[in-house]
Amino acid sequence: MILSAGEALIDMLPRTSSHAEPCFAPVAGGSVFNTAIALGRLGARSLFFTGLSTDLFGRKLETSLKASGVDYALCARSDRPTTLAFVELTEGHAKYAFYDEGTAGRMIGEGDLPTREALEGVEAIFFGGISLVVEPCASAYEALALRECGDRLVMIDPNIRPTFIKDEAAYRARIERMIGAADVVKVSDEDLKWIAGEGELADLAATLLTWGPKVICVTEGSKGVTAYMTGRTLFSEATPVDVVDTVGAGDTFNAGFLDGLRRAGYLAKARLADIPDAALEDALKLGSAAAAVTVSRAGANPPTAAELGL
Repeated sequence: MILSAGEALIDMLPRTSSHAEPCFAPVAGGSVFNTAIALGRLGARSLFFTGLSTDLFGRKLETSLKASGVDYALCARSDRPTTLAFVELTEGHAKYAFYDEGTAGRMIGEGDLPTREALEGVEAIFFGGISLVVEPCASAYEALALRECGDRLVMIDPNIRPTFIKDEAAYRARIERMIGAADVVKVSDEDLKWIAGEGELADLAATLLTWGPKVICVTEGSKGVTAYMTGRTLFSEATPVDVVDTVGAGDTFNAGFLDGLRRAGYLAKARLADIPDAALEDALKLGSAAAAVTVSRAGANPPTAAELGL
């Protein structure tokens, strides 16, 4: 089983009404939510934890989770509102304006976390997104990662949104601690430079490896993705596709990569360091193939296993 722990929100996607007026359509989303959905559609046993509202948007999130076979029984329920993210698309690339004050997702604390007993059978936990930026939820997710990293594979994708960060020093310190606790780190080339500074991507990835992870996956959009391990580098080209928009692309890659590890039998924490190149390449290719389907259609709409011929 794979647990995705982090934000669930409503993406307000730009549309045009039947009267040719600009409007927004509410679509279930959130970086970590998208990864949980993608894992469920790929056939993995996908669990999800977040602060989930009982409002109409929270019910919409529940419906989407259920439809993709995601187990959300661990979620902390409250009557606080759901986070909203208004999306602006420029040449297919998304920019976000978040409305997150006092929301169900943001306000969870360490007391809301699932117990170790409740996580029996979970092999890996995924963290990321804006849930690692704001308090009190960011500290809660960090506490969960640090509590579980000794026994379970931990993957993190910071998916950095600079405009959402209010306390950069605190955020940088948290990300460094969580990278140190992680086994797998996925970053875009821009994220990597934000974290580690300017320089060659290989050198920056090597720096992150010294913090503790076993694998650093660096995505470069249409160019592809490179996996860095100590003494090993493996590049996988992106799957060619006509891009509609990039919403959810990285989230879907994360799910595909984790599912690739699962299918190859290297999801267990103790086995990852010994993963052969062929299995690592297959995981990268599955992540890229899944992400290619997502960017070929509007919004974060990850593919099913059947769509990928699995």
